[in-house]
Amino acid sequence: MSREKGGGEIREANLSKGKPRISRIREIREVLDLLKDTDIEEIELAIDDLKIRIKKRGPAPAWVPHPSPSPAPGVPGDLASASILSSSQEKKLTGNLVTITSPMVGTFYRAPFPGAEPFVGEGDIVEKGKTLGIIEAMKLMNEIEAEMSGRIDSILVENAQPVEYGQPLFLIEPL
Repeated sequence: MSREKGGGEIREANLSKGKPRISRIREIREVLDLLKDTDIEEIELAIDDLKIRIKKRGPAPAWVPHPSPSPAPGVPGDLASASILSSSQEKKLTGNLVTITSPMVGTFYRAPFPGAEPFVGEGDIVEKGKTLGIIEAMKLMNEIEAEMSGRIDSILVENAQPVEYGQPLFLIEPL
């Protein structure tokens, strides 16, 4: 026997007692199929020693697009959109500058902790392996290091800004 709630009505349906387990599963599936096209939100089934309660899920949350990160102040729009250009087009825009890109999705930080001095600033000379920033991903801090010695030409993202995989972070002029 089962009791169904929803739509302001309660009704009872007989399910066969003492049937083999496979028959019970078929009956339960039939009841579920019947519920798909009704306004019943919840059902409770009781067959001998088997009790099942089923609740319909609410509507799925609507997908909301997140705005794309804006370029850092003073960075030309052409450089900010370089991540969607081919590598040959990117080299034309940046000349001999090397782009350091994000190796992962996460949150970019310019300093080791809030209130601290940034790891680097525009115009700084860096050696290969120097920490340029940190990307936090799943509560882990991942250091972004200079791939070569050079001068920081541009920092393309703001502190505490979400970044995507492959997104340009820095432009470095090799020395």
